[in-house]
Amino acid sequence: MNRRFCLLYLSLVLPLAAKELAPLPDTLSAYVLDPAPEPSGLLLRKGDRVAICGDSITEQKRYSVIMEAYLTASLPELEITCRQYGWSGEQAGGFLGRLQSDVLRFQPTFATSCYGMNDFRYVPYNEQIAEEYRKNETTMVQAFKKAGARVLLGSPGIIDTVPHWVKSAAGTKEDLNLSLSKFRNIGIQIAAAEQVAFADVYRPMLVADYDAEKLHGPDFMVAGKDGVHPGWAGQVVMAYAFLKGMGIDGDLGTITFDATSGKASSSFGHEVISSQDGKITLKSTKIPFSPGPGDLKSDDSIRAGLALIPFDDELNRITLKVASPSATSYEVTWGETSKTYSSEELAKGVNLAKDFQTHPLLPAFKKIWDAVAAKQEYETRQIKQLVHGPEGAADLEGTFAVTEKARAPLAKAIADAKQPVEHVITIKAK
Repeated sequence: MNRRFCLLYLSLVLPLAAKELAPLPDTLSAYVLDPAPEPSGLLLRKGDRVAICGDSITEQKRYSVIMEAYLTASLPELEITCRQYGWSGEQAGGFLGRLQSDVLRFQPTFATSCYGMNDFRYVPYNEQIAEEYRKNETTMVQAFKKAGARVLLGSPGIIDTVPHWVKSAAGTKEDLNLSLSKFRNIGIQIAAAEQVAFADVYRPMLVADYDAEKLHGPDFMVAGKDGVHPGWAGQVVMAYAFLKGMGIDGDLGTITFDATSGKASSSFGHEVISSQDGKITLKSTKIPFSPGPGDLKSDDSIRAGLALIPFDDELNRITLKVASPSATSYEVTWGETSKTYSSEELAKGVNLAKDFQTHPLLPAFKKIWDAVAAKQEYETRQIKQLVHGPEGAADLEGTFAVTEKARAPLAKAIADAKQPVEHVITIKAK
């Protein structure tokens, strides 16, 4: 498709929410990235059944666990359930061969996909290869739509080195990343043509990788030590892209304390049980994304990934405000950690989820995280080893029935882990 025609077409069909982002750094000027559409509101609906589809990067069960744990803990009112369908080495065309049997049988209402890494075949941009990708991605989107599922079409990410295990790989790291950037642009075109949402995985990974190298040196690889499979830092960037693509606004609640009256109020997801002498006791059902402390210099650290992107600012805000202050600063204690803020900062609101790496809601989040990880681990075994193994070959429907019985308590454990948490925030004038 002629690039000039593509840009004209995109200008006509992309939603008004599409916008130009800040220019890339000069050293990345070779990358021509089309404006990506942004959702104008929340795309998720209560009770959605989300299918998380992709290749080995999805099968790592990292960005997918981040996504499901976040949706479960931070947006419990939506009652969303997920299934993870990652398959190593898979291309979009290969996924089409198992889409009906593995995925659509469970009637997903919302699907995310992340293909392109294997589809571009680790070679400089090739129009014939790109058109095959376009065809297969379009067919996949149309199949989901026909089945009644809404689609969040994800772009491929980046590479950090030319993968040594791909014997047919050719070109330099930049050649391959430029090729992937064009596959990303193709995804935008498909999303526009099919009127589905788009998750821009590529751009935030490209920028995060650039920033990380400046901060930590070339050994910090957002795309992973093998060049393709991200560690936890890169996986956080991927999850950020998909959650943003879902239209999530990140407002997880506000607690307001009136320093003059001593009274406290809260928004949805947090109930004030009592407020006396600056001690606010709350019951919370909305739990922020809470990975705990981590190594900021490691590309296999969630905390390092959070430092590279505005995850907390845009997706993970529990805001504390102090009205009618009588002091110039206040000490805020949440759990065993205390921080001091100016009255001006507290009047605007501070993000507790960002500022407190350990807090009383962290154990509740970890229970959800562990339950999600266990379920997704089984989902890989269910589909790859059993359904597509000797058991499934002998009796496909029987294998699905047996494995669904085994999966059921794992799914229930996630639901059971969603429990309100009582905790205390203490505010003391300094």
